[in-house]
Amino acid sequence: MNTISESQSAKLRAAKYSLVVSFIVICLKFFGYRVSGSTAIFSDALETLVNIITAATALWVINLVAKPKDQNHPYGHGKVEFFSAAFEGGLILFAAISIMIESYRSYSEGNKMTDLNLGILFVVLASLVNLAISLHLKKIGSKEKSETLLASSAHIMSDVVTTGGVVVGLFLVKLTGIFWLDPLLSFLIAFHLIFEGIKIVRRSISGLTDELDDETLNELSKSIQKNLQPGIINIHNLRTIRAGSFHHIDAHLIVPEFWNVAQSHKITHDFESNVVRDYPFDGEFAFHLDPCKKSYCDRCDVKDCPIRTTEFKSHYSFSSKEMIQGQN
Repeated sequence: MNTISESQSAKLRAAKYSLVVSFIVICLKFFGYRVSGSTAIFSDALETLVNIITAATALWVINLVAKPKDQNHPYGHGKVEFFSAAFEGGLILFAAISIMIESYRSYSEGNKMTDLNLGILFVVLASLVNLAISLHLKKIGSKEKSETLLASSAHIMSDVVTTGGVVVGLFLVKLTGIFWLDPLLSFLIAFHLIFEGIKIVRRSISGLTDELDDETLNELSKSIQKNLQPGIINIHNLRTIRAGSFHHIDAHLIVPEFWNVAQSHKITHDFESNVVRDYPFDGEFAFHLDPCKKSYCDRCDVKDCPIRTTEFKSHYSFSSKEMIQGQN
């Protein structure tokens, strides 16, 4: 019987909280829209509707990602997280277009508002609830390296910012009596959502296509530098496949040519285990071992080397830029 890890359990709880809270928030905002007639509040509520759909999607995705590797999915199911984030970004863009259409209709028809005070009260309460769940999702998403939770957190935080703008705008409408500020504010919300949606989609495409990620490579470089041991001479042709929080890392590793297969296997296996332990993501290495050459002698710190021609001077830097290059 498959059991989910503590990490996956934390992700599932966070996704469930997000879904429940989103229902509460949308009720508050639609009440605010009903009592006020504000297009801006309607726009804000529509964004929260997207939150509900994406929270439900996140719950399904995290359940799927929790499944272990199988014969048909040797790298696991983590890539689905990037599809989930891309779906969320697409929904945000759809909401932005819908808001623009409604704003134009409101402006053309000269929509009048009613009880602004009560409407503002409802959306302020909704925003405070949203702020709390966004910070919670960000905390769990950062700790567990979940693209799904981080995307949801970013979207909900953008909702908080949007609601803040709505409240400020409605106060201006109340003070000035200029009602066309309401649809104008909705247009501004739509543009903000377009920016957020494009940003989320862009990040998802990066993960789906395994685009080189500087943050990931720098973390890997730090872990490698920390766990260097004699005989780990050089790493090059490094590539990563990101499947959610699980990373598969391919690289060429240069070791002393006089080591036998058993010795090379043991030392590189220990090295890999130590690097993965200190790497902030789950992962595995697939090393292709290359024998050293005389030109590497001054970079190799193995003592009593029978084929050394030059004294050891210093290690390679094992920087991310150096490791993704071909053999030196």
